[in-house]
Amino acid sequence: MQYTHEHQEIRKTLRRYIDESINPQVDAWEEAEIAPLHEIFKGLGALGLLGLSKPEEYGGGGLDYSYAMAMAEELGHVRCGGIPMAIGVQTDMCTPALARFGSEELKREFLAPAIAGEQVGCIGVSEPGAGSDVAAIRSTARKDGDDYVISGQKMWITNSLQADWMCMLVNTSDGPAHRNKSLVMVPMDLPGIERAKKIRKIGMHSSDTGLIYFDEVRVPQRFRIGEEGQGFIYQMQQFQEERLWCAASSLLPMEECIAETVQWAQERRMFGATLADQQWVQFKLAELQTEVEALRALTYRACALHVQGEDVLTLASMAKLKAGRLTREVADTCLQFWGGMGFTLENRVSRLYRDGRLASIGGGADEVMLGILAKTLGIAKRPPR
Repeated sequence: MQYTHEHQEIRKTLRRYIDESINPQVDAWEEAEIAPLHEIFKGLGALGLLGLSKPEEYGGGGLDYSYAMAMAEELGHVRCGGIPMAIGVQTDMCTPALARFGSEELKREFLAPAIAGEQVGCIGVSEPGAGSDVAAIRSTARKDGDDYVISGQKMWITNSLQADWMCMLVNTSDGPAHRNKSLVMVPMDLPGIERAKKIRKIGMHSSDTGLIYFDEVRVPQRFRIGEEGQGFIYQMQQFQEERLWCAASSLLPMEECIAETVQWAQERRMFGATLADQQWVQFKLAELQTEVEALRALTYRACALHVQGEDVLTLASMAKLKAGRLTREVADTCLQFWGGMGFTLENRVSRLYRDGRLASIGGGADEVMLGILAKTLGIAKRPPR
């Protein structure tokens, strides 16, 4: 995959918005531990950036997924991880299934306002007892007339304290765990929904993360996305784009972290020379940049095949795994080179050290990625379902 002039123009537009409207506010939003998502998304929506690969009839760009990937990569220019993640939830995590399988009514009611930046969405999968093990979710939706009545909990839900709606995975029958789930669009102002707790985290401070309770919440069955019982399959498809987004959005933070560390090392004097004069420092930073380029090549290849309609479960899982581990290595190594300065909150390297740790947990932990790869590569036998 190679970015065209059109890809680069989208990246330039996004970078201007980041430099003018996001980065100047990042430190304040990090300190407040929340960012004004409706304001941010309204600006992005006005620029046509929240639905690049979504259908034009709902306000999207009608472009192929490589344009969404270019946007994900440029979001790495934001000087924290929480705000890009909030945007990625909107563009690549809570809307793909809605765009692919949602009814015309659902797309008009939820997708179009999300693309315009008028509504904030979130994806409700994880629960207190089910994170990476999606099949273990316990939230239920029983039928009552033309409605579903939803009860349960969702935890670690990004954007949920400000969201207008949730794309929620729930059990809609007592069948097998991989065939009894459905995705349901749930407006977050319905009776019975309690935004119970804002979860404080060691990183991603500007991203609001909530524990949400659902107590007999009544939702029309017409708010279900696609077929009943297909929610697990739809969510697995959404995960592929989420994992590609994770890999792409990790590239610039690592590159900028390395670049700032190089500049620091060339200025920092110790023992009669600069830190950059030390061969170990030179070699390690060169090696890290090489690893970032290798990840970019893997991510671009996965994206190109995804655009062609191929199943990229293996490559997306590889890219997600590598992105999480490499982010940890880059942040830890660079922080070490910064010494005491790297251990301060104001330092961007320390922010990547905190924020980047989530990449090996969220969207499927490293061990889940390895389990997927062991099966798709034929190393482990797939269990019968």
